[in-house]
Amino acid sequence: MSHGNMNLTLKIWRQNSGKEKGQLVTYPVKDISPDMSFLEMFDVLNEQLVSKNESPIVFDHDCREGICGMCSMVINGRAHGPKTGITTCQLHMRSFKDGDTITVEPWRAQAFPVIKDLTVDRTSFERIQAKGGFVSVNTGTAQDANCLPIPKDDADSSFNAAACIGCGACVATCKNASAMLFVAAKVSQFALLPQGKIEATARVKNMVAQMDLEGFGSCTNTGACEIECPKGISLENIARMNREYLVANCKD
Repeated sequence: MSHGNMNLTLKIWRQNSGKEKGQLVTYPVKDISPDMSFLEMFDVLNEQLVSKNESPIVFDHDCREGICGMCSMVINGRAHGPKTGITTCQLHMRSFKDGDTITVEPWRAQAFPVIKDLTVDRTSFERIQAKGGFVSVNTGTAQDANCLPIPKDDADSSFNAAACIGCGACVATCKNASAMLFVAAKVSQFALLPQGKIEATARVKNMVAQMDLEGFGSCTNTGACEIECPKGISLENIARMNREYLVANCKD
């Protein structure tokens, strides 16, 4: 083993499909550099498995730069691992030490059914977003941006809400598998801006209805979602969505 490199024991959830039972399988990995990302360490393990004619571990990934949010893993009981404010691909092996046992599982939620191993189906998020993720605009010559004054606090709050990457860590962390933080972020980014006012009533009602239809649990304001969110989406968005929802229903 090279100086500073680690030998680790991985306990990884293996499940052939959503219809079959899964189980944790133990894999030793050796000579892991602390400078590797968590996903690079998985690449090394998968190369070893393939070389032995074993099935590689299926996990989601795309950008590996903390942008897409696909690298969804529960690592030692925490969504995206032991660090705060990062996705799994931004987690480095220096966060662990030689001899550690690391348990890796998929997101756990009825509305995120397992596809295979650590990959889950998150299209429920897409269906929720499709119910309200648009604004009406008049086509033609683009309006000058300065013609539509927006208070800086509102613009900043909308921008912060729009930072949500839809990774699902909030759902995986919540004891009720609630999607409130995700939905609230998507509602807020439009509700705070004048462009989003036209559909405001229908948007919040339709998105909340779809959220419930998908089988997500209720919010009990424990705040775990905000802590594990890699983009630090604030619980204030949930309060804002609740107000929007109340107002929308009062208009009936």
